[in-house]
Amino acid sequence: MFPTFFILLAFAIALWQLSFSRWSKSTLWSATITPLASIIGSGFLIVGPVLGAHFGMWSPLVMALLCAVAYGFGHVLRYSIAHSAAPAADQSEHILEHVSSWALGIAYIISVAYYLNLFGEFALSLFETVPVNSSKWVTTGVFVVILVLGWGKGFSALERAERITVSVKLAIIAALLVALSIFAGSHISTEGPILSKSEPPSLDSLFLIFGLLVTVQGFETSRYLGASYDAETRIRSMRWAQWISASIYIIYVTLLVMFVPIPREGVNETEIITLMQGVAVILPPLLVIGALSAQFSAAVADTAGGGGLFVELTARRVSQRQSYAILVGIGIALTWSSDVFAIIAYASRAFAVYYALQAALAAHLAWRRKEQRWIVYAGLALLGIVIALFGTAIE
Repeated sequence: MFPTFFILLAFAIALWQLSFSRWSKSTLWSATITPLASIIGSGFLIVGPVLGAHFGMWSPLVMALLCAVAYGFGHVLRYSIAHSAAPAADQSEHILEHVSSWALGIAYIISVAYYLNLFGEFALSLFETVPVNSSKWVTTGVFVVILVLGWGKGFSALERAERITVSVKLAIIAALLVALSIFAGSHISTEGPILSKSEPPSLDSLFLIFGLLVTVQGFETSRYLGASYDAETRIRSMRWAQWISASIYIIYVTLLVMFVPIPREGVNETEIITLMQGVAVILPPLLVIGALSAQFSAAVADTAGGGGLFVELTARRVSQRQSYAILVGIGIALTWSSDVFAIIAYASRAFAVYYALQAALAAHLAWRRKEQRWIVYAGLALLGIVIALFGTAIE
């Protein structure tokens, strides 16, 4: 087994750097960590085994494609941030902005269900046998806890702990990458890489890729940090968050599919826990801790954000408490009517609609400013619509 000492050392060094180094306290890093933590969230632990099972040796290329699509939509939002102070030219821009806000609110609802369903799965992943629907009951219980906290205005204390949670999660991911790197190094000279044969990505597999968009989503949070950071800082931080997350994702997927045997069928939501048992005995509990903290903090953040958004969109006809109740009710309904992979596909479609509307808004603004880039933004709006219509769940 891989030496536990080096994994814990990598975790400790990463946690120290993320929490106490000089650069970790800089304004740019403070602005970067919010979108970075959102991008490298729950989907990080799912996407590696899923891509490996469906795409084999093509997985790094597929991961790069997903990151490229996300970067394109990120460019749209960065353009919107840069020109957010520009006055709306006509009613169409107001309508696009309003409708995209509703789309984001709906995406928040689905993403909370996505986070908490993963929470339920990972919470039980270390047990060999559990009763049927146990994870759904765990998820339902956590939804109730979040509703009680939100109803009693208890989110503020949890939000203050979010930075610690984010640092722990990123430190665990750093430890995972170090573990996979040395594991790969110890096997490359004797066994060599595993080159799982698979067909090149086809049209059907492209639709599966679209259904995983939510696993690289989260960069849009930079657009809504205007109360804390200026436009230039938010643009730079979003760009850095996407560069860092794309590098981590591609390295992680490459090491995983090249050196860890992944079953071609029967891959479940917590497959990474099973796979990492063969790398190091300390990794599964570390990953479970990281997954649980990441899922819960992300769910709280999106519940708070979604609740506030619905209050604003309904001109306070729906109160904060009522919005939490609606969000929790829909989330519980999704939990009992769908599996995790289906919810991932729903969330990907919802965010694709939001990105398509934002791209259409950027295209309209660029066209009004007589900038040729409006053609690129219009193409991204069309891509968002295609993803929303054809993105499918991993079976």
